[in-house]
Amino acid sequence: MDRTADPVTEPADDTPSDTTPDPLTHLLEVLDLRTVDGPGPRGEDDVFEGDSVAGPAQRAYGGQVLAQAIVSAARTVPEGRMIHSLHGYFLREGSLEAPIGFAVERLRDGRSFSARRTHAMQFGKPILSMIASFQEDQPGFELELPMPDGVPAPEEVPSAFEELAAAGGEAARAFGAQRSAFELRHVGGSVYLPRKVSDDDAPLTQMVWMRARREIASDDQMLHRAMLAFACDQVMLEPALRAAGKSWAEVGGGQVPLASLDHAMWWHRDVRADEWLLYVQGAASAQGGRALGHARVYKQDGTLVASMAQEGMMRLPSSP
Repeated sequence: MDRTADPVTEPADDTPSDTTPDPLTHLLEVLDLRTVDGPGPRGEDDVFEGDSVAGPAQRAYGGQVLAQAIVSAARTVPEGRMIHSLHGYFLREGSLEAPIGFAVERLRDGRSFSARRTHAMQFGKPILSMIASFQEDQPGFELELPMPDGVPAPEEVPSAFEELAAAGGEAARAFGAQRSAFELRHVGGSVYLPRKVSDDDAPLTQMVWMRARREIASDDQMLHRAMLAFACDQVMLEPALRAAGKSWAEVGGGQVPLASLDHAMWWHRDVRADEWLLYVQGAASAQGGRALGHARVYKQDGTLVASMAQEGMMRLPSSP
């Protein structure tokens, strides 16, 4: 899914009216999919459709389509089974001009696991293909990689909106307030705007605090897990951008072609998207016009709730 201008890097041209829902409310509405009568285009068992959140790129945001695919698949599994992993491929960019259809294929329902394949369809063509696994809550051996020591609390880290406002004025601040359902706080500064890379930087790593802009009334764990997938797509390739000394401003300006290719995710424990979560990220490799990013996600108390990896197209000249 093309993410050329998904992040908040450009000012908005208009001001929302009093009747425009706030970004988080709109996102929750978009994730409330509609059921479509009749079989899918290839005989799938369950079909749903949903709209898109508007972004500066004027195309469907990849994390949104991924989150909707999770919601659609979850509606077909036995009660009590929660998503614990997914593997998805972004195939085409999605349009804002038409709803996106989600055709779910019921691959298997075992004694404790269920597997589903979801195709996101638009104009008769797939834009995302995802396989996800769901499991009943079961006891078992506990192990988790600890959160790094000495990470500043989110209250000690400036928000991306503050950073944009300081650099880009009121227009940049207003854009962030209008369009983003999540607040981001990058430890050591973001890569939204051009910045100098010093010898003291750790360019292959990044840490970001993130949470929904306000409290979410629902306790639906499936919704919170889907929202985690929505949120993480906007930062997964940032460590590679940071290592290359590039910024989202250059991506939005067309200097750095960037697009998500595939995404893998594992949920380890329950999570709330409206609580501060720390993304501990890295860039494992970049070559052949592709870059691989990975992340672990922690609650503030140090509990590991998810792990994820994403490969994306990132076309830059070879290093000298």
